[in-house]
Amino acid sequence: MNEPKNPDNEPENSNLEKAPKNWTTGDEAMTGAQASYLQTLCEEAGERFDENMTKADASKKIDELQNKTGRGEG
Repeated sequence: MNEPKNPDNEPENSNLEKAPKNWTTGDEAMTGAQASYLQTLCEEAGERFDENMTKADASKKIDELQNKTGRGEG
């Protein structure tokens, strides 16, 4: 028999997998680590670094620039 799925064990419910728009702290200023990495990615991609991004926006931009620069490939 198939056991019912426990939502607490599903990856989409972990903090590592949660979409930035669903973060409870997503509207806070980005972290120092995000800012540092994002600045590096912006330089590599030839884009302007916005130091006023929120945590959620910085996460999305990091994903976008990782794809653009090839850093997101594992």
